[in-house]
Amino acid sequence: MAKTQDFTKTMQDFMGKFQMDTSAFDAAFKSNAAFAEKMSKVALTAAEKSAEISSKWTTEALTKAGDVSTAKSDPAAYGQSVTDFASASAELAAENMAAFAEVAKKVQMETVELMLAAGKEAGEEATAAVKKATDDVAKAAKAAAK
Repeated sequence: MAKTQDFTKTMQDFMGKFQMDTSAFDAAFKSNAAFAEKMSKVALTAAEKSAEISSKWTTEALTKAGDVSTAKSDPAAYGQSVTDFASASAELAAENMAAFAEVAKKVQMETVELMLAAGKEAGEEATAAVKKATDDVAKAAKAAAK
């Protein structure tokens, strides 16, 4: 019966001949993780602020609705309270939409800043990697020429 050859040792020897510097991968992973952390912080801060605005808006709207639901002695007062509620609701909507716009604007600015910083850092890392690779090739060429 034929026995399957074990290539484990052969593969280990083969891969051992190709030494690889994993520091670039480690640095890229750390850089990416730091970038993701910063982006997550921006998103979570925006979500928290949006939730605060929504909660405040809901509370104010319910307070205004409470005024509409109170009993009135004059039938015309009901019409006036609905008109007042509609006016107050429109004002609340304008204020809170402006607040949401400010949150969105801040997120946009912070995101652009992070992207620019990440691009600059990536460019610097690429330049350093190319310089290192050039130096390594030059050293290998000198060693081969001897």
